[in-house]
Amino acid sequence: MNVLFFLTPKKDVDFVYDDDTVRQIIEKMQVHRYTVIPVLKQDGTYVSTISDGDILRFIYECNFDKEVAESRYFNEIKLHRPYKALSIDAKMEDILKEATNQNFIPIVDDRNVFIGIVKRKEIIRYFIDKGKK
Repeated sequence: MNVLFFLTPKKDVDFVYDDDTVRQIIEKMQVHRYTVIPVLKQDGTYVSTISDGDILRFIYECNFDKEVAESRYFNEIKLHRPYKALSIDAKMEDILKEATNQNFIPIVDDRNVFIGIVKRKEIIRYFIDKGKK
């Protein structure tokens, strides 16, 4: 099965940039009610993901307030368990393996440019529909 069958393209995925402030990251996650969000470089290259837990640990470690949020950046946050990105050519077994540990799988091209995500929900839905047939 091809990864593209499950892919939610980049244009339909919210993400943050690695040069965003902590405040910008928190606001985007809060508005969209995300617990994890992809992090990209300005050129579209995949960097990592950041979770609400990463941000909570950061807040706890640095007497956090709004001024701190304005002056601190993504690269200052220690990531607990960043999501692994897979290639557009990934095998279905690799996607399933990552989906057991991640809500979504970031997908990159051969230059490591982010092209979208595969949601665990879509994989489960596919297998439920397949089982009904």
